[in-house]
Amino acid sequence: MTDTLPDNHRLHLYREMLRIRVFEDHIFELFEAGRLPGTVHQSQGQEAVAVGVCAHLEKGDFITSTHRSHGHAVAKGIPLREVAAELYAKAAGCCHGKGGSMHLGNLALGMLPAIAIVAGSIPIATGLALSQQMLGSDRVTVCFFGDGAVGTGAFHEGANLAAVWQLPVVLVCENNQYAASTPFDLTSPVPNVATRAQAYGIPAVTVDGMDVEPVRDAAAEAISRARKGAGPMLVEYETFRYCGHSRSDRNKYRNEEEERRWGERDPIVRQQRRLQEAGLLDDEAAAQIRAEVAAEVEDAIDFAQAAEAPLPVALWADVFAPGEAGMPDYWPGEETGEVSQ
Repeated sequence: MTDTLPDNHRLHLYREMLRIRVFEDHIFELFEAGRLPGTVHQSQGQEAVAVGVCAHLEKGDFITSTHRSHGHAVAKGIPLREVAAELYAKAAGCCHGKGGSMHLGNLALGMLPAIAIVAGSIPIATGLALSQQMLGSDRVTVCFFGDGAVGTGAFHEGANLAAVWQLPVVLVCENNQYAASTPFDLTSPVPNVATRAQAYGIPAVTVDGMDVEPVRDAAAEAISRARKGAGPMLVEYETFRYCGHSRSDRNKYRNEEEERRWGERDPIVRQQRRLQEAGLLDDEAAAQIRAEVAAEVEDAIDFAQAAEAPLPVALWADVFAPGEAGMPDYWPGEETGEVSQ
């Protein structure tokens, strides 16, 4: 673990994880009450991976995400108001209400709109890294994916090309032990995802994904390596989602002992304890941070609920081929200034 990590950064890691947790808890309550449209895939328990990895990225670096994208979006710097508005399908959302929970993103902040297809983002991230290599940029692409993705052709094809071309991409596997309801050990002949990288000559490590500071340290090494042109690296973070796979999943496939064991490793509790032991946080300060985070989340939800829905004319915006069959040769509303390309 990095001994020289500044105190304020250690506190920042704690606050960011708490922001994601409180936001997702609130979102789940709204969804359960029927007050949120669409669907949700949440990541309570996995906050250390999103926060620890993104903490070492620069604004110009890119990430690709999955159907479980809330934590990645917040950790990469997309404002909570934009994320909440997107979940409510509002025009003020980060994808203008067209993406929803499974497709959060903001290219200006370095997050490609998330791809919900399992492993679908891996070849996309490889191509994104290739483009930066060809441009002579030092930008790094981080590709988040789950353990269920490593059994697909897309993972192996993407990893192979990344290795052959020595691309500036970091493959981040959030091994939360289950692909939906299927345990990892029932689908893999090897105990760790990191072992798979050996076939392609890609350096790989397996790290405790429930502890944000070691998560950050491993990401720092992989990102620095990619930025220097040394090629890809795979980092497997062993983590656990405290929620179900999606909306109606009640975790009937997991037992109480397993949930208790992983619950004791809660990354937010562990970081709070570490800060308290270092004299950087007391109960009063922790309560203050939680109150500030709760207020920010409430503000984001209030903003999203009050925001305007997209106008019907917005259907034609953000597309690349106006004028094709069935589409007008102009942007509807363009002549009145209602929309623009």
